[in-house]
Amino acid sequence: METVNTTARLSALRSLMRDNGVDVYVVPSEDSHSSEYIADCDARRAFISGFTGSAGTAVVTHDKAALATDGRYFNQASKQLDGNWELLKTGLQDVPTWQEWAADQSAGGKTVGVDPAMIASAIAEKLDEGVKKSGGAGLKAVSENLIDPIWGADQPARSNNPVFLLSQKYAGKDTATKLADLRKELDKKKAAAFVLSMLDEIAWLFNLRGSDITYNPVFFSYAIVTQDSATLYVDASKLSGECQTYLDQNKVSVKPYGELFSDAKALASAAETKESGAEPPRKYFVSNKASWALKLALGGDKFVDEVRSPVGDAKAVKNDTEQEGMRQCHIRDGAALTRFFAWLEDQLINKKAVLDEVAAADKLEEFRTKQKDFAGLSFDTISSTGPNAAVIHYKPERGACATIDPNAIYLCDSGAQYFDGTTDTTRTLHFGTPTPAERKAYTLVLKGNIALDTAIFPKGTTGYAIDCLARQFLWKYGLDYRHGTGHGVGSYLNVHEGPIGIGTRKQYVDVALAAGNVLSIEPGYYEDGAYGIRIENLAIIRETKTEHTFGDKPFLGFEHVTMVPYCRKLIDEALLTADEKRWLNDSNAQIRGNLEGYFREDALTRAWLERETQPF
Repeated sequence: METVNTTARLSALRSLMRDNGVDVYVVPSEDSHSSEYIADCDARRAFISGFTGSAGTAVVTHDKAALATDGRYFNQASKQLDGNWELLKTGLQDVPTWQEWAADQSAGGKTVGVDPAMIASAIAEKLDEGVKKSGGAGLKAVSENLIDPIWGADQPARSNNPVFLLSQKYAGKDTATKLADLRKELDKKKAAAFVLSMLDEIAWLFNLRGSDITYNPVFFSYAIVTQDSATLYVDASKLSGECQTYLDQNKVSVKPYGELFSDAKALASAAETKESGAEPPRKYFVSNKASWALKLALGGDKFVDEVRSPVGDAKAVKNDTEQEGMRQCHIRDGAALTRFFAWLEDQLINKKAVLDEVAAADKLEEFRTKQKDFAGLSFDTISSTGPNAAVIHYKPERGACATIDPNAIYLCDSGAQYFDGTTDTTRTLHFGTPTPAERKAYTLVLKGNIALDTAIFPKGTTGYAIDCLARQFLWKYGLDYRHGTGHGVGSYLNVHEGPIGIGTRKQYVDVALAAGNVLSIEPGYYEDGAYGIRIENLAIIRETKTEHTFGDKPFLGFEHVTMVPYCRKLIDEALLTADEKRWLNDSNAQIRGNLEGYFREDALTRAWLERETQPF
């Protein structure tokens, strides 16, 4: 995690700000599709600040610069930012949000600028209000992104990778059916059309996948769906004959990616014409994550409603095929992880090998590539030893990472893409003798994982409401962690998928959990400069039979699908209840039953699996 000298970059940006009449300039992390994970060509915030975490916003004035990020990245940002930057630790008491900081800097009639394609409309409008309230001139849409000319020839080119069709044996539902369901929602809400800008929603709706963003099987595109048409905006050269045939069969037309905004303006013009009629025209729906630029092109508030995406909601509820795919791919992925952990322990303890964090991550990827339907990793592997494990989203750099210490905590957070699902698993191990403090912390985290896994709750419950179940055992000792407890996961799509999750984010208050959702359960604990612990499983929400059905509401519970043993030597058995031991024994028996067939010819892994899954 090197520190980048940003002095020259900031000087060049400030010059462009003056040329464009901007006093405060905002550089979000996202691309024009509000993607969390972005293509290299869109990493503008990382370029200007030097901070490479996936979440954060940079704000630059003529004499100051601030970078806001959340608790996952406090440690990383403090190491990567140079002396030009102030770190705003989002969520801490008395620390302003980036919006508040930008508004404060605008006092005295100053103008705040942003590329309208890189900021969600809802955020832009709220920022404009805050700026004006603080005495600023308002928020200005700067159509040319001011980072690009500074980046210049070094800015990576936008990818033009091929798009491919995801077979229905993996997707479980064809595009015609998905379009029909969407049109029912549009008709119910009296919408003229839905304009899609989120890349994973487009990939899911049309049963297509791509590779324009590393680890995320999506492709650059937009789409417009009306009651009688569906148009996919994508460069046709990316589509195979099979894709084109499938789209034709499902009555989807294709137009160039770059034509979306001109068509959006044409829709706005058509709405303007209809407005003079007897009835007001139906509005165009966009996601509440759609860009400010897209909303402006469609005519603004007059003709546009921002809504929680009906496609995002539908995508988050996995059909039976997708659920079974999640179960099966996690068995195969569990076999790869189990083989890796057995190999790593043997290398470090028996063979006294010297391995660094990247070498270990490479070996894990090698094991994964041998699994059926493997399509790539789902994110950068977090392979971290000792103090590095306390950096929540640590990424080991080749040639500049730590050697794995067999006498320290080792945390591995990794995942893969398979045609039948997406995985994300964290296990924390110790190959030597853990300290009593490490064993206690690990066990408290494990108890939180078990408590959430076994929770039963009525339909309509949110992820916000059950977050405390995973934290309660840490809270008892005055401990906690600075990240969410769970996030939605796509089906051979993005490893972080909205709108559902478990945590304290506002959206988790608003969106109820539902049968068919797939989420992570991942409490943790991090001791800066010493070690980090996280235990993460993926789970499917299912209806659960209960003795009573209060209020005639069905009750829901979790079915965990991750099949990887827990670290026995880190478990303090004295802290476990009889029910928790029973849960562990049942889980271990299930893991062993699903995995042992993979290791008939592998005595080393079979012995490791048997040892780690022995009953308590």
